[in-house]
Amino acid sequence: MKKYNLSYKPFGETAILIEWPSKIDASIIEDIIGFEKLIRKDQKVIETVIAYNSLLIRYEFMHNYSLHYKYHDSFAKAVEKLKQIYQQKQNVKKQESKLWQIPVCYDVAFGLDLVAISEEKECSIEDIIDLHTQPNYLIYFLGFQPGFLYLGGLNPLIHIPRKASPRLRVEKGSVGIGGEQTGVYPQDSAGGWNLIGKSPIDFFNIQKPQPCFAKAGDFIQFEAIDLETFYQISEEVNNGEYKSKFIWI
Repeated sequence: MKKYNLSYKPFGETAILIEWPSKIDASIIEDIIGFEKLIRKDQKVIETVIAYNSLLIRYEFMHNYSLHYKYHDSFAKAVEKLKQIYQQKQNVKKQESKLWQIPVCYDVAFGLDLVAISEEKECSIEDIIDLHTQPNYLIYFLGFQPGFLYLGGLNPLIHIPRKASPRLRVEKGSVGIGGEQTGVYPQDSAGGWNLIGKSPIDFFNIQKPQPCFAKAGDFIQFEAIDLETFYQISEEVNNGEYKSKFIWI
C-alpha cells in the first residue's frame, strides 16, 4: 500500500490533525481508512473524524497533559507514536466494502431541475438518469449533516454548478448534483444543489444502533424506481420493515 508524506498539527489541547496531499483521490481515502483502523486501537483515542485528505484524532482529556503547541514534548511524543503506527499500516488487511443499492425516483415531481439540466446539457432526461445510475460511487466521508455521504465518481457529462440562489427548503431524501458531486439530503434543509430525484429510504436514524448504514470506504449505486415503487418503499420505511440492500465487493 502506498505511503504518503503526512503533516501533523495540534488541534486544540486534546486533538491532532493529520493531513495528506490536498487532492481528492481514492488511494488517499484508502490510506486514511487503514491508518484510522490502527489508531482506534489506542484506548486514549475517543474520536476520529475522516475527511477527503485528513484525519482528526481526539484523545481523552488528561490532567497536566496537553497537545497544545505550548507543550511541545507531549505533542512530539504523540506524533512519534502516530508515525510508528503509520509504518505498521502495510500489515492492515484492506477492509471489505459494501456496495449499497439506493432506490431513487427520478420523476420530475422530485427532480425539480431535471428539465433545466437536460436543456443545458442538450441531452434527454433519460440520458441524465442513465449517467447518474451507472457508477459505483465511493463514499469518502460523512459530514455536513448527520448521514450526508460525500461521494466521488460522478460522470463529468452531468457536472453542473450549484444554483446561484439556494432553495430555503430541500426535502429529506432529495438527490442532487452540485458541481462535480452528487449526494442525498438526509434531512430537510436549505440547499443549492440541482435536484434530480428523491430516495424514499432513511440515511440517518438516531434510534438505530448504527444511525447511518454506510461508512467511509463503502460504495453507493443508485437504482431508478417508478413512483409506485417509491411510495411502496416509503410505507415499508415508515412501518420499520425496509432493510437497506447491499452486496460485498
